[in-house]
Amino acid sequence: MTQAVMNKPPLGDDVLDSAKRRQVLDGARQVFLAHGFDAASMGEIARAAGVSKGTLYVYFESKEELFAALVKRQCALTAERLFELDADNHDVREVLFRLGSSFIEAMVEPSHVSTVRMVIGAADRKPDIGQLFLNAGPRVGVGRLSAWLRVMVEHGELVIEDVEVAAWQFLTTCHSAVMMPVLIGGEAPPDPERIAYLVGRAVDLFLAGYGPRPAH
Repeated sequence: MTQAVMNKPPLGDDVLDSAKRRQVLDGARQVFLAHGFDAASMGEIARAAGVSKGTLYVYFESKEELFAALVKRQCALTAERLFELDADNHDVREVLFRLGSSFIEAMVEPSHVSTVRMVIGAADRKPDIGQLFLNAGPRVGVGRLSAWLRVMVEHGELVIEDVEVAAWQFLTTCHSAVMMPVLIGGEAPPDPERIAYLVGRAVDLFLAGYGPRPAH
């Protein structure tokens, strides 16, 4: 049995959330941001994380696996924080406004912006990384919002034929005027007043298209 196998920690939540694993991921983030996926090396990552190369391989067998874990962690943090929607809350405007505001704030956080930039930089040669990002982040959020919208439709609060398309439309409308300038143009995130305005307009547009039809 090799030393790496002997030292391999048992699988479980205690390992996934261990301080050492987070230390490795934090070091990897520094290197990937500085050099990009292709130019980053496991040796540089080990030095940045303050661990030996052997320890690095105990937790991650390859650079691809490490990068995927980094992306998945960031996506999970964002999705879990934002998309806990209460099916018993039928105040559609209030729920959508709160979600839209939190969504924009999360999208323009430096950690999220840097993750998106890393994924874009790697996706051309590693499209599986792009798919992982989509599946762990945006599609999780859309799925949870779709489920809530479906409940609202069942209770007559909304009229929507395709809740998944509606979920994509709402989230895209919320951040489209913000994300690209921050992501590509390096602009500063909008202030709270601007966020409130943009989300308010997105909610108005959504309800104009999907709100209950007036009785004749």
